[in-house]
Amino acid sequence: MSELQLISEWEDGGKRLDAYLSGVLEGYSRTYVQKLIDQGTVLVDGRARKASFRLEGEEEITVDLPEKETLAVEAEDIPLDIVFEDEYLMVVNKPKGMVVHPAPGHLTGTLVNAVLYHAAGSLSGINGVLRPGIVHRIDKDTTGLLIVCKNDTAHESIAAQLRDHTITRRYTALAEGRFKEPEGEVDAPIGRDSKNRLRMGIDPKNGREAVTRWKVVDEFRNYTLLHCRLLTGRTHQIRVHMASIGHPLAGDVLYGGKSLGKEPGQYLHAGLIGFTHPATGEYLEFEAPLPEYFAERLRKLER
Repeated sequence: MSELQLISEWEDGGKRLDAYLSGVLEGYSRTYVQKLIDQGTVLVDGRARKASFRLEGEEEITVDLPEKETLAVEAEDIPLDIVFEDEYLMVVNKPKGMVVHPAPGHLTGTLVNAVLYHAAGSLSGINGVLRPGIVHRIDKDTTGLLIVCKNDTAHESIAAQLRDHTITRRYTALAEGRFKEPEGEVDAPIGRDSKNRLRMGIDPKNGREAVTRWKVVDEFRNYTLLHCRLLTGRTHQIRVHMASIGHPLAGDVLYGGKSLGKEPGQYLHAGLIGFTHPATGEYLEFEAPLPEYFAERLRKLER
């Protein structure tokens, strides 16, 4: 940990603390600076302040900068289904069973291990050494499209679009039962289940805002195929919301769904993603077809 001492100038008056620091700390992004402020490692005249704190000028600002960590995650030559790639980002179609980033019990074979090999270490570092390039994620048994950022500029742009809910994300889901209406919306806050830390749940008191819009695409005797659009991005959001209205996803035993045999896990596919390119400003949209196991299940239901 190294300590920096700064004195703001009169002309800095009115600036936000995070904007000021990202301007004077060369090589540190605004998102990273905000994390330092949230961790309490930034003091203004001896007091911790929020990132939105407005400077008056001539404040004494102390910043404790952690030593840069070396990346402990190994690059692995794992095949990737890359839908789009340029110098700023990649759009990857993640297969079923692949974990997005390393965690206890899954230190190898993850999407991060694969993209480290493919991008030769050219990934954004905002989310730390275990999640380079990762701005958002999908569950291990959920398939489909993810954006991987190659530099901090792209990362900040995509993260801002996620916060502002301007990224288009459409999932295809197979839910149990039949729906009375052709479309609808679930607006219910989600938080960690206090009795089972592996689960999330509806939590009106402490949960974070979560909104999912759904639309019926096809119907079978005991199942319904849906398109779900995320207006927010909470952990297990579609799975929790569908279970909360009595329609758990097929195969999602964690949230009350019935197991469908040899293909464990929920039938959920992130089939469409759209965003504004961080450099060109162009709106891009990509689609990925249903994986074969999902398509085969639908063929069986049709029969």
